[in-house]
Amino acid sequence: MRSLVRETSLSSHDLIYPVFVEEGITDPIPIPTMPGITRVPERMLAREIARLAADGLRAVILFGISHRKDAHGSDTWDPNGLMARMVRIAKREVPDLIVITDNCFCEYTHHGHCGVYREGQVDNDATLTNLGRQARVAIEAGADMVAPSAMMDGQVAAIRRALDEGGHHDAPILAYSSKFASAFYGPFRAAAACEPIGDRSSYQMDPANGREALLESLLDEAEGADMLMVKPGLAYLDVLTRLRDRTPLPLVSYQVGGEYAMIKFAADAGALDEAATVRESLLAMKRAGATLIVSYYAHRAVKDGWIGLS
Repeated sequence: MRSLVRETSLSSHDLIYPVFVEEGITDPIPIPTMPGITRVPERMLAREIARLAADGLRAVILFGISHRKDAHGSDTWDPNGLMARMVRIAKREVPDLIVITDNCFCEYTHHGHCGVYREGQVDNDATLTNLGRQARVAIEAGADMVAPSAMMDGQVAAIRRALDEGGHHDAPILAYSSKFASAFYGPFRAAAACEPIGDRSSYQMDPANGREALLESLLDEAEGADMLMVKPGLAYLDVLTRLRDRTPLPLVSYQVGGEYAMIKFAADAGALDEAATVRESLLAMKRAGATLIVSYYAHRAVKDGWIGLS
């Protein structure tokens, strides 16, 4: 009876798995702050993508760890750069897998910021041009969707314009539209080697501001976003729920590195049942209004049967 009247469900269709891809290394590199997660060598990416798809995953989002960093992250708009190469590898190996690119510059710049960094601050408008170039390269390499995460004002409109000018009118945009300046990102920054000079509080959102988060998301919708994201997940379920009441667009919640680490370390210490805690956390995001969830637990949750498969 309980299952017959259950209001919220989870399946492999609901989850997106982040994959860290590093060029120039020969073996996977474990991430100490996120046990069980590794940086995948570029040369082993095809094998990893095949494994993930065989285990039942339907979608991945790719993060590149570049060895060709510069002030602007120009490797990202090189048709032969890491972003384009990893997309081509993934789509060639499993054409039906949904491949999304994280569109930002923090992993590709030596200063670790999400755009053009000048005199102690990010130049919003100069960054927009580069985001458009980057997104177009990703789509032309075969990406199914681009996901701008730089939190620049006007980034969705700039990317939509660049894609349309390139003839990619149907290429969808998943906007990191309510992305907070969060302490929960610590493990990710270690994983992606993108700890910034200073911090990102001038362009990521104040954790105290819920109404501003709604405004940011609705602006991205007006600029042409096809999906909207609230990041992080559990600490911002109120924003997700309020946004669900304001837009018909698909919504995405990101269970970030800090959320993964809290569950993982607590489970390894015997304080929590890992599978049950992961399932409950993901259900909370779905119940709050998420259509999709980006999670470092996505692979294990699907492979080990922690959620229903369909």
